[in-house]
Amino acid sequence: MSEADHDTSPDGIDEGKRLMRVGGDKGLSLAERLTDRFHRLTWRTPIHELRLKGRYPLKLIAVPDDPLFGDVARGQALLAGRIQFRGESHAIEGLDLRTLAPSAGFADYLHSFAWLRDLSSVATRVQASPVAESLMERWLAAHGEKVTAAAWRPDLWGRRILFWTAHAPLILSSTDLIYRSKVLNALARGARHIDRSADKALAGPARVAAWCGVIAAGLLIPGGDPRRAFGEAGLSRAIGGALHDDGGVVNRCPESLLDLLALLVMLRESYAARRLELPGFAHEAMVRIVPALLGSCHAERGLASWQGGGPVPADAVAQVIAASGIRTRPLRQARDWGYQRLAAAGAVLIVDAAPPPVARVVDGGCASTLAFELSDGPARIIVNCGGARAADARLPRQLIEGLRTTAAHSTLTLADTNSTAIHADGTLGRGVAEVELVRQESEGASRIEASHDGYVRRHGFVHRRQLVLTGDGKEVRGEDVLLPKGKRRKPGATPFAIRFHLGQGVEASPTADGLGAVLRVPGGAIWQFRTRGGMLAVEDSLWIDGEGRPIATQQLVIAGSAEAGGATVGWALKRAR
Repeated sequence: MSEADHDTSPDGIDEGKRLMRVGGDKGLSLAERLTDRFHRLTWRTPIHELRLKGRYPLKLIAVPDDPLFGDVARGQALLAGRIQFRGESHAIEGLDLRTLAPSAGFADYLHSFAWLRDLSSVATRVQASPVAESLMERWLAAHGEKVTAAAWRPDLWGRRILFWTAHAPLILSSTDLIYRSKVLNALARGARHIDRSADKALAGPARVAAWCGVIAAGLLIPGGDPRRAFGEAGLSRAIGGALHDDGGVVNRCPESLLDLLALLVMLRESYAARRLELPGFAHEAMVRIVPALLGSCHAERGLASWQGGGPVPADAVAQVIAASGIRTRPLRQARDWGYQRLAAAGAVLIVDAAPPPVARVVDGGCASTLAFELSDGPARIIVNCGGARAADARLPRQLIEGLRTTAAHSTLTLADTNSTAIHADGTLGRGVAEVELVRQESEGASRIEASHDGYVRRHGFVHRRQLVLTGDGKEVRGEDVLLPKGKRRKPGATPFAIRFHLGQGVEASPTADGLGAVLRVPGGAIWQFRTRGGMLAVEDSLWIDGEGRPIATQQLVIAGSAEAGGATVGWALKRAR
């Protein structure tokens, strides 16, 4: 048989992608069409439950591609017999998932089966299948039959269906029919579970993940057309609740927005496996997401650290955007998404110019209003500590929570308090309710003036920040002002600190007069910092890198106090070489 004969498939699915051939509704008799219509009408009813328990054979119609490349180090660890994620590692041999008590991040990595992508990126099917099937058997023994809070969250099932179907050759290569039946039965049960529970997931990427799983199951499990239609309606609602009109995600975390885009990219492959197009509303969402995502990237296209997200490296961002097929420019102004981007020559300045996300759509939000990050080409000069959502599991919990505070961001703190309260249970409380913003552009400079009310109720001051980036990208001028407003609760002066956390490898040397510092940047550039209105000190800090690891860094701190009439501090960063 010729190669051309191998490529010909009546159902439109490539050879090697099809585990079972099924027909559509073309050529059906009237009785068969009425039966199909009956199945649609009984979706999500008691009849639906009975139908799913025996109506269709447990096979997959097709196997979609995974368009993204995994983490090489994690994949190699899996081949070596260990599963690891951000500082936590467990030997696969002897691993009992019924008693395992991992960190939250490791648990999500394990139960979502995202590790299949890492494994497939470093190994052939023959090499990877024994590892994948061993972990699958352990997972089924612990969670396959019993609904558990750790493993049966709707968002985890959504991701699991995407990864199970995309990497089906790794988990279904076994000739053990009992094992294969267990896997496919678990897949069917999981699909039924998220049919009912997808909307219970947290608004944002989690809910989108759940509905993506519903649709993938509808596309790839026989008899799933009604489920697919039901899932598309749910996904449309989930995307509407997850994204602002400007394309930003409601939890305001760039890393989460990248994750959401990756989910839609994976879902599109499930449609492609059936020779179908991604629904228009999902494609339109990707068109909005990409410029918003790029707007929160530095000049080298790596993510800035906002709302607990880490500085995802440029190559990881680039592969998701490339897989989306969307080519566009970074979004410079985003009122809902909240990030203002100033760019000139090789310099990029990103400002958080919006209130923190509302409590009902966020887990681990940060009090970062009016903080900024600054990069000069590939070098990050001013950063936020970042990483509260993505930190190494070995870090103390108290430190991780500290990464969410205002002091962990490059902005002003008043009386050593947060601009938005962070409660003991991790939720955000009162604080910034409104941010006023004015932006001006000219050939010579770009200027932002913004203010927030986060300190008014407790301390009686509005914080106003002005930032100017010159047209040649070699100077940033800033001014922080505390304006009296409302009733003061405490008499006397109120101390404040304006922090500038320095990027990895930036070395600060203070000047003799206590009003400046020389910053030596990796790559050889030198920037000078000067201030007026407060005394400058160089202190220790840390930065969470793209792997969740803490990196020792420095910070510039301008200290002062505000009397009843307020205070004004001016400062400037200028490239000297």
